[in-house]
Amino acid sequence: MLKQGDKAPDFILQDEAGKDVSLDSLLSKGPVILYFYPADFTLMCTAEACSIRDMHDEILAADMQVVGVSPQSSESHARFKDSHKLPFPLLFDDSRKVIRAYGVEGPFGIGVRRATYLIGQDKVILDRVVSDLFVGSHVKFIQQIIDAA
Repeated sequence: MLKQGDKAPDFILQDEAGKDVSLDSLLSKGPVILYFYPADFTLMCTAEACSIRDMHDEILAADMQVVGVSPQSSESHARFKDSHKLPFPLLFDDSRKVIRAYGVEGPFGIGVRRATYLIGQDKVILDRVVSDLFVGSHVKFIQQIIDAA
């Protein structure tokens, strides 16, 4: 798993609308909060996404952006995003290439770990949190990022 000081791997993934999104394009607008989550519409992933939604204006005010990544299809992401009025992109990693590159595959390659990275514009990972079962750890991490900006 990547850690603070590591270089963030480049990627190009499709968002919920089928549009290609690259790490470079995201970073051109400022630091990125990149969060990985196991699945759309699950109880914990919904709670996490809605908590981030509720902080989204603060994230933007801190000149950052947030994007979620999971292996579900862009169609699933579109339904999830619409259902919960999520104002940020959800990227589709069907091949799990990015999930593997960031080291967030679950045990024995099954599933996806819940991890959140703060990536600087120079592609260096500034910080991260990994907490598979406690969404609050991710929300607290993002709030600390906002407060420090």
